[in-house]
Amino acid sequence: MMFNQTLVRVRAGTRPDRGGNTVADWTTATRLTVEQVNIQPSVQQETHDETRSSKVTGWHVQSAEGTNPDIRADDRIEWDGLTLEVDGEIARWPDLFTNSVHHVEFEMKRSTG
Repeated sequence: MMFNQTLVRVRAGTRPDRGGNTVADWTTATRLTVEQVNIQPSVQQETHDETRSSKVTGWHVQSAEGTNPDIRADDRIEWDGLTLEVDGEIARWPDLFTNSVHHVEFEMKRSTG
């Protein structure tokens, strides 16, 4: 598998809301370039009803062996001119012979409509 692609992980900053709770603040987001990934299409779904049409497009991301990129389920991903959501949890696959991560896999999606 080729791991020659790059994405940008976008992580929201935080701020207190009116009630004193800590909430995500995308205006203070930080960005981290993540290299050595393979991105492949995984899903494309369209739904139609009387009021709208929607599309969900998804991609599967796998990092190269021996990498453990800092990506969480609440991050966003910038790739191929798109801003995408991480869909679900990040799978950190263990190495069989050491106490470390072998590679990471996750889904990302774009929803419109």
